[in-house]
Amino acid sequence: MTRTTRTTGTARANWAAFAAAAPGFAKTVEARFATQPHHILATLRRDGSPRTSGLEVQFLNGELRFGMMPDSMKALDLLRDPRFALQVNPGDGTGMGGGDVRISGRAYEVVEAAVKGAYAQEVKPPEGPFHLFRTELTEVVRTYVEDDTYLVVEAWRPGEPVSTVKRT
Repeated sequence: MTRTTRTTGTARANWAAFAAAAPGFAKTVEARFATQPHHILATLRRDGSPRTSGLEVQFLNGELRFGMMPDSMKALDLLRDPRFALQVNPGDGTGMGGGDVRISGRAYEVVEAAVKGAYAQEVKPPEGPFHLFRTELTEVVRTYVEDDTYLVVEAWRPGEPVSTVKRT
């Protein structure tokens, strides 16, 4: 199911809507995330300052989902304020094959037992309770170097085509 919403002036879309709007870009982004198991999630602390945490992500059934330990600080941050930024793991940092990828949006807890059960069957998290979040994307950005000459920035926002800017 694809979902695009607009509230308070900010359009948001689930992963399926992004993949339908920009299939090549979505495939590139998924492939980049697949190169490493752990990535960097930024959330907002109670006082508004940023918190970064390691995180595994899953692209399942048209959704980008985050599973977390119960009452982890990042989960508590998202329950209080759903805004997040996710950055792909740069790996060893020497080549970033595929570029740097960042996703911004909002994450909402999934409480439906059937959805959490299907997720657990697919992902096999550690036994016991866990938080599961579904995401609504506000932006997907990829930055990479082309021909050792250009810095290329590709960006997608819901309701807009992918934009590409090359800088020397």
